[in-house]
Amino acid sequence: MALKIRLARGGTKKRPFYSVVIADSRYARDGRFIEKIGTYNPMLPKDGERVKIDTEKALEWYKKGARPTDRVARFLAQLDGENFSFSNSNNPNKAKPGQKAQERAAEKAEKEEALKAAAEEAKNAPAEEEAPAEEAAAEEAPAEEAAAEEAPAEAAADEDKKEG
Repeated sequence: MALKIRLARGGTKKRPFYSVVIADSRYARDGRFIEKIGTYNPMLPKDGERVKIDTEKALEWYKKGARPTDRVARFLAQLDGENFSFSNSNNPNKAKPGQKAQERAAEKAEKEEALKAAAEEAKNAPAEEEAPAEEAAAEEAPAEEAAAEEAPAEAAADEDKKEG
């Protein structure tokens, strides 16, 4: 008989609640079980009492041959890491982000570094940049006035051509 320490779902639709149970691996997820050793309520905040497991009973059943599922193993390791340090994870890379997500994170980091560098440069030389900007604005003002004066003369010439 292969024993499992696993979650059995309870609760209503969209309001999950799980019992941590010892069950034969052949039984249905929410079916018959041998003993209930705790609860898990994912609706509670993470810093609250989401997981309540009797670690002594879990350790007894573990010694008898019951093997926890990945999720329950994680819970047991968080509650009592000394006695429960499992390495039976099927996929150790499961929690790592995918290749595209890693590329996006790298691009985002590069953009942030560029923005930080630009901000530092702006802080280091603000007086040097302000003076040329003011001079350039003073130089552009006469040019704009001259362009404004030429525009009405050109418009009048265009109107004369259309009439004739």
